Amino acid sequence: MLIALVAGLALGILSAVYKGTWIDGLSMTVALAGVSVPIFWLGLLLILAFGSVLPVSGNLSADRFLDTRTGFILLDALLAGDGAAFLDALRHLVLPAAALSTIPLALTARITRSSMLEVLGSDYVRTARAKGLSPARVVLRHALRNAAIPIVTLVGLEFGYLLGGAVLTETVFDWDGMGTYILTSVRETEYESIGGAVLVLALTFVAVNLLVDLLYAFIDPRIRYGRTEA
Repeated sequence: MLIALVAGLALGILSAVYKGTWIDGLSMTVALAGVSVPIFWLGLLLILAFGSVLPVSGNLSADRFLDTRTGFILLDALLAGDGAAFLDALRHLVLPAAALSTIPLALTARITRSSMLEVLGSDYVRTARAKGLSPARVVLRHALRNAAIPIVTLVGLEFGYLLGGAVLTETVFDWDGMGTYILTSVRETEYESIGGAVLVLALTFVAVNLLVDLLYAFIDPRIRYGRTEA
């Protein structure tokens, strides 16, 4: 999600600022490819392209042992104070994270472009430019913040979907994650495991959407929840 957010925002902002140019066309082509290319096919392409320099399966090297306390490999490596294991786990995470990020990246880029185009033509943006503010400050501080609500909404929804929608990515890269765990539990009819996994996903989804609702008030001070006028 972090990869999708950073890259998607960058592509969407560039596409909106340079509307109608080759930058706009290239950004939207990347976004279109992101929602069109199947995850499992992209995963295989990444393995073929980068398999010689990055690990392509598992979440740790076979010759490395790490005591799993939380199940989150990076966090477990930090808790154990094992820097080498952390770097090894991070290298194993690059390709599956890149493959899984493509769809939310593309959607984020497209919604960012659409929202920014609506905002860049506003009066307060023209006023900010007339005051002599730098283009970067106008775009990032004034335009992006006012265009952020639909972007934050999309990010919250996509974050929830990513939690349970990673089965194909985990299968291609042989990653032992939540999606594979749920699929295995369904095949073996382990009802307790299925219920526990669904509960974790549901609670996480609710927590993320609650955070999104709270961010609305931070992004736009005019929004206030749960308040009524006397």
